[in-house]
Amino acid sequence: MRLKLLGATTLAAMLASGSAFAEQTTITVWSWNVAASALKSTLEGFNKKYPDIKVDVQDIGNPQVFDKMLAACAAGGDGLPDIMSIENHKAEIFWNRYPDCMTDLTKLGYNADIKKLFPDFKRTELEVGDAAYAMPWDSGPVAMFYRRDLYEKAGIDPATIKTWDDFIAAGKKVSAANPGVVMSQADFNGDSEWFRMLANEQGCGYFSTDGQNISISQPACVAALDKIKAMKDAGTLTAANWDEKIQSNTANKVATQMYGGWYEGTLRSTSPDLSGKWGVYLMPSMTADGQHAANLGGSSLAIASSSKNKEAAWTYLNYVLSTNEGQVTMLKSFGLVPSLLSAVQDPFVNEPLPYWGGQKVWADILATLPKINPGRGTQYWGDADPIYRAVQTKYLAGGYPNGKAALDDAAQQIASATGLPIAK
Repeated sequence: MRLKLLGATTLAAMLASGSAFAEQTTITVWSWNVAASALKSTLEGFNKKYPDIKVDVQDIGNPQVFDKMLAACAAGGDGLPDIMSIENHKAEIFWNRYPDCMTDLTKLGYNADIKKLFPDFKRTELEVGDAAYAMPWDSGPVAMFYRRDLYEKAGIDPATIKTWDDFIAAGKKVSAANPGVVMSQADFNGDSEWFRMLANEQGCGYFSTDGQNISISQPACVAALDKIKAMKDAGTLTAANWDEKIQSNTANKVATQMYGGWYEGTLRSTSPDLSGKWGVYLMPSMTADGQHAANLGGSSLAIASSSKNKEAAWTYLNYVLSTNEGQVTMLKSFGLVPSLLSAVQDPFVNEPLPYWGGQKVWADILATLPKINPGRGTQYWGDADPIYRAVQTKYLAGGYPNGKAALDDAAQQIASATGLPIAK
């Protein structure tokens, strides 16, 4: 039988001993693809400590999780599993539309000491006032993944690339020394990736960090968009979608890819023959002494209010997310980048990796976590992102006189779609 909720101290002691559950309890988790596989990789270690909790991880696909969650929350939570994976930038859709659908984790033991284990930027979208509706899982600290051999042939030391203007200058040298090679690539038509990374680096985004205003037309965002156009105009950035980038990687046609740290696994799995030729360095900034960190991607785990196994679900969340053992198991097995700040001290994280030329890439990538600016997806992410992408395409094709005019237009369109005011 399932224990009734105990006092926090008593429950914590029983959970620590693995004896809180008198008989077998099964909890169900919805996730997708590699994320689901990563969760499955933690089960052996978890069940050594908690043999009476069976975890059934179901890989039902990314859009399916989101769609099924929305439908179930609209129906009062009927049909939800115990635990669900939620992408951070979509999380606030649930808290705003269905505030009673997810469990406030602070009622189960998610206290101030545990919250401090994670960077602020990962918690911003998951908490409303004193309530916390999900717990940080993986993150996407941005890194420059570069080809050592192509840089060396051009005489470029990545340590000297401090600014985006340095990156443009280096790109010209790389292309000159390696005919047919471009410095980097961006999905100008189908994604907002580069803008979101540069804007986040500069402390800007579609919405203000309190979620109350539209901030896309603020100076820091304008500077990000104008720098992207400067890189495109200089030939430093050329257009390519996800699949085209992978093809360019394997065909030795690109020298750099900028992405969240999770791209490490993509490169290793899709370009295995290039072992030893790739390296990592920090993203450039607007100025040499500026911010050199941003985030792209990342998810969280939430417990349904309708769950009949909340204590068991919390036991699993606490193990898999707030311990190095849980987080680093997922990093080691499937390249999911921890949000847990202490993970940077783990022995595996500090190992030199042969694929990366002996570089301790995880130590370098995870060291940026405390420096990343918070950002908000808000409940209006689905309105704002398509508007920005259309404006970006038009601007890069010469449809606006400057970045300010482009983002003023984007801000007006987002205001019309959401009813939010534009930040002054």
